[in-house]
Amino acid sequence: MQDAENDQPVGQDNYAKEFMDERGLKILSSFYAEKNPNAGNVARHRIIDDFIRKELANNPELPVILIGAGFDSRAYRLTGGNWIELDEPQIIAYKNERLPIERCKNKLQRITIDFETESLEEKLQQFSSNQPVVVVMEGVFIYLQEEVIKQTLQTLHKLFPNHQLACDLMTDKFYKKYSYTLHQKLGELGANFKFTLANPSEVFCNANYQLIEKHSIIGKAVDCGSIKVPRFIFKTFLKTLEQGYSIYVFKSG
Repeated sequence: MQDAENDQPVGQDNYAKEFMDERGLKILSSFYAEKNPNAGNVARHRIIDDFIRKELANNPELPVILIGAGFDSRAYRLTGGNWIELDEPQIIAYKNERLPIERCKNKLQRITIDFETESLEEKLQQFSSNQPVVVVMEGVFIYLQEEVIKQTLQTLHKLFPNHQLACDLMTDKFYKKYSYTLHQKLGELGANFKFTLANPSEVFCNANYQLIEKHSIIGKAVDCGSIKVPRFIFKTFLKTLEQGYSIYVFKSG
């Protein structure tokens, strides 16, 4: 929301303000000091936006499945796509109230799922296809146990043999050096990091994925000017910062 109000927005999400209320603003106030993580979140979203735009340019009818969609508004902002959003019932209900499906120019379905008690495979079974599919899990994997991630990947392979998976992954070095205070604040809200490894992409490659793209989230924020670090210093002396938190795009098979 704040980014969209800037003179030169990075993410240009003009729908973000639709979801903000008094409670949201109160939560946001405790994160004002986390300027670099806030900039990173916007850059993360922009990287995935650009990836999906590229895919939709080649296939305007491409199914795009957002697991843990939250308040994602890409179905409203991007041109093309057959969008499927999955999240907890209370999130979907709030989202339907604030940003109804009827306002979306693209095809959009919202599916409720209780991730603790309901089967992801059963919820997605109706969309199973051998055709190309893009799956987005943004801001999700870091909060999951490794075994849950492996089960999720098995489900995606089974239902969508020809899919690409876009997600963000963080190394343990990046977490320890740059994300500790952020994690403390998230922990107070009941959200804890559970998946940070020296090389988190290995879990995906070992699950029959091919890594086809990797983009530094902080690097994108630096390029956009939202994090003020000279580029040559960033590239030469801050490798952990540059490479530790990235968007990965994997291809099944």
